[in-house]
Amino acid sequence: MNQPEIICFGEMLWDILPTGKQAGGAPMNVAVHLKNLGLSPRMVSRIGNDELGKELLAFLEEKGLSTDLIQTGETHLTGVVKANVSNRNEVTYKILHPVAWDYIQPETAMIEAAEKADIFIFGSLCARSKATRETLNHLLKKTGFKVFDVNLRAPFFQQDLVEYFLKEADMVKMNEHELALIAEWNNENTDQRSSMLALAERFELNTICVTRGGDGAILLEKGHL
Repeated sequence: MNQPEIICFGEMLWDILPTGKQAGGAPMNVAVHLKNLGLSPRMVSRIGNDELGKELLAFLEEKGLSTDLIQTGETHLTGVVKANVSNRNEVTYKILHPVAWDYIQPETAMIEAAEKADIFIFGSLCARSKATRETLNHLLKKTGFKVFDVNLRAPFFQQDLVEYFLKEADMVKMNEHELALIAEWNNENTDQRSSMLALAERFELNTICVTRGGDGAILLEKGHL
């Protein structure tokens, strides 16, 4: 059986922690985990022509991931996020802006890869800038099964844009706090299961996964929990 063609689109960056820096960005983390499961996803992103960018490429190559769809820009630095872990239950982030992944360009090889992809995984954070958002919107019209990894980081999200991505997606993954906020937007903030059912109906979603930290996750599949 042939492996599915998988694209992970969006930010790749360094998380700056008290213990040092750690390679991160939700789409890149997904790509690494999928590789660990024996799949071969391709990462689409943009780094700066700097040491941090070279180190990210080396990190992905060490993990056995392709880097051929990762762009290198000359005008913006590789992404960095400063994480505050003083509260172990609620990590906060200072996400630098603008950085290289805010300027992902619609190159031919990327478009062709998206057209062939069986699964296209993307998040909401990378859409904070006009350039990357336009590239993402272009690819969403051309690709296959779309997985939306909701990643709401204030102030880098807008209700109308998140709801647009929900309409475009086939599958959505979010945490329980994001579910509560989106349900509140539509005056549907009841219990989690009812909110998920209402969300699936409103946006015609086949699959919703809501993570709940130490309490595991809830999966809604074709109207069944």
